Amino acid sequence: MILFPFIFLSSLSPKTYLQFFYFERLWAKLVLILCGFRWTVNWAEKPDPKGQYLICPNHTSMLDIMLTLAVFPMPYLFIGKKELTKLPLFGYFYKRTNILVDRSSYTSRKQTFILAAEKVDEGMGVCIYPEGMAPREEITLAPFKTGAFRLSASKDVPIIPVAFHDCKRLLPYDNFRGRPGLLRVDVMPVLHPKEDSPEEVERLKNKCYQDILQSLQSK
Repeated sequence: MILFPFIFLSSLSPKTYLQFFYFERLWAKLVLILCGFRWTVNWAEKPDPKGQYLICPNHTSMLDIMLTLAVFPMPYLFIGKKELTKLPLFGYFYKRTNILVDRSSYTSRKQTFILAAEKVDEGMGVCIYPEGMAPREEITLAPFKTGAFRLSASKDVPIIPVAFHDCKRLLPYDNFRGRPGLLRVDVMPVLHPKEDSPEEVERLKNKCYQDILQSLQSK
């Protein structure tokens, strides 16, 4: 409630997105802390805090958005499912400040890619969960969609692979389960696109997938 006026006012215009992002990160950290979560980050390579990146974490829990915000300081938008707009209050801000996609619609997915490319051209980073959705609990890492990697290759923007180890275990998509604890994060070396080609898209996708999978299987 204390942060609400600042978040609301800074969300009204794209010109004040940097201010909104600052308050959004503060909100995310406060929510995690007040819910009893702590986080630790293992950096294989620290990205430039002023750089432009595509952040690609595995998708496991409703904690993922808040943890991503807590970890990475450079400004970026999220690409997320339109169903999140139904959440009270959170949905309002998510709709105003991020890119939404209807996963069941090819037209929506195509438009989402165009909007993301426009934001990249404006100098903004993007966070994309490349699995497309949170997989079933027994699946360690679902196959990746190509959107993030096509965007990286076509716009020459590096990718940060990220592994979230504990979000699914501590707060799964289950109304009757969940507990506080430590959230471990592995940030892998940055992947730099070499060219804009279908082969490079596949290389980036496979490398990002293997980096995250190996991290998840190591702990």
